Amino acid sequence: MSDATANDALVRGFIAAWERRDTDHIIDAFTDDGVYHSTPLTPIIGRAAIREFVAGFESVPPGRLEIRNQVASDTVVMNERIDHLTMNGKPVTLPIMGVFEIESGRIKAWREYFDMAPVREAYS
Repeated sequence: MSDATANDALVRGFIAAWERRDTDHIIDAFTDDGVYHSTPLTPIIGRAAIREFVAGFESVPPGRLEIRNQVASDTVVMNERIDHLTMNGKPVTLPIMGVFEIESGRIKAWREYFDMAPVREAYS
């Protein structure tokens, strides 16, 4: 299996773990010094901090994270998704572009680009 194929599978499995709220799988996918940056928010650095963030979603109803397009290379995976979530009891549809930098079979950096308006609307 090529690195690009393995990286594609890594990210698809990672997204599926978010759908089922599998915190351990999500955290195990990161390098020890991994970074998650939801670009509208402050970056989260390191597995411990990422675990704290991810654990905050364990009580949130699972959603469907629909990968529309995904491309992978030996070091980067990019995907276009539509996340179908429930926030504050309201359905939210959130188009997202994600970039994953992969190092030694783990996520070194994950950046997501999206508009916060649908999230803000759920809480208004």
